[in-house]
Amino acid sequence: MDFLKKIFGMKTKADFKQMIEQGGTIIDVRTPAEFHSGHPKGAVNIPLQNIESKIKDIKKMKQPIIVCCASGMRSASAKAIIEKHGIEVHNAGSWHNLNF
Repeated sequence: MDFLKKIFGMKTKADFKQMIEQGGTIIDVRTPAEFHSGHPKGAVNIPLQNIESKIKDIKKMKQPIIVCCASGMRSASAKAIIEKHGIEVHNAGSWHNLNF
């Protein structure tokens, strides 16, 4: 599991809790239907296919930025897109990892 966490840029649950407590922003990159079926408290829904077009909005969000999805695959893609625009971002993997 540590290998997968390293590949997808994920940190431990405790780190995410602290980031959120310090005012970080959670971006859930699942579809609106998935998001409405359940999501982390306070999360913003920006589906993966819309991430690139929302970079200006993301730059205005409170840091740190944390991305999540169903399993970690889409959030890993979102992380790469966001990072290429010079924004620090963390991949939480599954949105369930952010339910404290």
